[in-house]
Amino acid sequence: MTLLGLLPEGPPARALAFALNAGICFGLVSRRALEPLLGKSISIEVTDLGVRVRLQYTPAGFRFYSLKGINDLTIRAALADYARLALRREDPDTLFFTRRLVITGDTELGLVVKNVLDAIDWSRLPLPRSWKETAARR
Repeated sequence: MTLLGLLPEGPPARALAFALNAGICFGLVSRRALEPLLGKSISIEVTDLGVRVRLQYTPAGFRFYSLKGINDLTIRAALADYARLALRREDPDTLFFTRRLVITGDTELGLVVKNVLDAIDWSRLPLPRSWKETAARR
């Protein structure tokens, strides 16, 4: 376990919820695509850092989910693999079948999350032009 794994779960969960909600506001993903997640609890674990955050999707957006117990869906991967997913350098299926991405719980909900990840429209993210040009060259 790393030092990050010893920190309380709330602050990083709230930061992730804020980032996800900002993504919704910027139109990176539609609220309609997220409807199946309504009221569901999702645990996201970064295995190499020993960090876990739990979120719930509500009509107001994502929020920190503090209730202990079983989550509807748990996603586990190393930080580098989450980065590969976000940057679209690796697709979720490849990571899943090579066991670098582990999904437990409601498999139908896992498929919804996978489809949401695939549907993210990164071009809508308001970045400085130089960042977008650098990303386009890669």
